[in-house]
Amino acid sequence: MRIVIAGGHGKIAMHLSRMLAARGDTAVGLVRNPDHVSDLAAIGAEAVVLDLEHSTPSEVAAVLDGADAVVFAAGAGPGSGPARKDTVDRGGAVLLADAAEQAQVRRYLLVSSMGADQADQVEDETFRAYLEAKQAAEVELRTRDLDWTILRPGGLTDDAGTGHVTLEASVPREQVPREDVAAVLVGMLDEPSTAGLTLEVVSGDDLIDAALQAAGRGEPGDGSAEAVAEG
Repeated sequence: MRIVIAGGHGKIAMHLSRMLAARGDTAVGLVRNPDHVSDLAAIGAEAVVLDLEHSTPSEVAAVLDGADAVVFAAGAGPGSGPARKDTVDRGGAVLLADAAEQAQVRRYLLVSSMGADQADQVEDETFRAYLEAKQAAEVELRTRDLDWTILRPGGLTDDAGTGHVTLEASVPREQVPREDVAAVLVGMLDEPSTAGLTLEVVSGDDLIDAALQAAGRGEPGDGSAEAVAEG
């Protein structure tokens, strides 16, 4: 598969590209900074220098030509204000959806955030703006004729992945390693039954493959080896 990843130099995206490249897929990271191209090359991924805040849907669609799926893993990042939360976390996701439709790339994975549906309960202005941008991106994506899946991770850590998660429509807020989030994204690319779902993910007891299969069936997770085999 050829997978184009917006926010290609982010931590989740780097894990994702490394995993895809290791299994023989082509990972293409969209990056703003030319200095980041070598970092992606070092893990076996390709890089395209493209700034989503200053690009048109047609320019992005040209990069998506021949892709099997797109992943939006971009974010304005720490230190950015409400304006950039909107232009990157919402605007970038919408732009990628526009481009995917133009390029006829149907599979779209959106990395959102737990709490995106509860932004009005957050007092901190910057964090509230971040969640509002994620919520707006989700709302917009659900209107598109795309095979979308929305993934809402809990609190992100840089711990090593465990290969075990809790993945359901709603889960208690806990933490999850970025490496496990990336592994879930890889699994979603292989699990078309997750299209049209909004799922939350935190660390847990379920094997990732089993959790994805259960989510696709609309069932609670089951981390047993038998669940994977039977799926």
